[in-house]
Amino acid sequence: MAKKYKVAVIQVNLNNTAEENRKKCLEWIRKAANQGAEVISLPELYSSHYFCQSEDVENFSIAEPLGDISFTAFSAIAKELGVALIVPFFEKRMSGIYHNSAYIIDTDGFRAGLYRKMHIPDDPHFYEKFYFTPGDLGFQSIPTKKGNIGTLICWDQWYPEAARLTAMKGAEILFYPTAIGWHPSEKAEYGENQYGAWMNVMKGHAVANGIYVAAANRIGLEQYLPDTDGIEFWGKSFICGPQGEILALASHDREEILIAEVNLAHQENVRQNWPFFRDRRIDAFGDLTKRALD
Repeated sequence: MAKKYKVAVIQVNLNNTAEENRKKCLEWIRKAANQGAEVISLPELYSSHYFCQSEDVENFSIAEPLGDISFTAFSAIAKELGVALIVPFFEKRMSGIYHNSAYIIDTDGFRAGLYRKMHIPDDPHFYEKFYFTPGDLGFQSIPTKKGNIGTLICWDQWYPEAARLTAMKGAEILFYPTAIGWHPSEKAEYGENQYGAWMNVMKGHAVANGIYVAAANRIGLEQYLPDTDGIEFWGKSFICGPQGEILALASHDREEILIAEVNLAHQENVRQNWPFFRDRRIDAFGDLTKRALD
């Protein structure tokens, strides 16, 4: 594995037609590779609109088993281009058990790893608990030929424990495939603080763990349900370094590719000068395994 490698996140608008979304994402991956990207992430649930705006059993038809068309299509392009990919998808594990998952595909087209989203939200128009069983594969660092990749998904981004454990496994970068946005009626009053909190918490994970962080969000107003305002996905995908420094930042409303360099020598220097791992009081953290201290 190299001491330096280039990573990319792809920010796109997605619709309810899996074939169109797959074709679009394959094209954007090719563009990113042509610009020098070596590890590339798509947004959460790439193959469809964000269907969790409602609880509807018809949406389970979108799910696919392991090794199905998402894997075959993106495995082929990973091998062709010699890039590693993070491909988030709706996984059908068996009848009645579904996951919000991501393939980590290596440069040879083989599956390097699989991550299943651990934290599942249930908020207005983010009704994910109806669809997704919580992940059971834990927090992982996945070795690829480019580097050690940590993948968490969207709601996972609010949990410092998830970032910490993934970093402790040896990940050099945390990818957060994401589908997050504003309720249009709330945007004027709460929008800036909501977006700021989202970015700040992930920058905090970067600082606390001396690790690179990359978030890949979608864009656009997805208003496919009648009599609702839909969700305006706020974009602003970004990549930051191990001191929280922004290396690449997208717009709120344009399809874009962000590329930045992971420099392991820089990461090590940061950890040597800010030795947070050294000074952790692991003897005092036992209560973190409890739900509440009451």
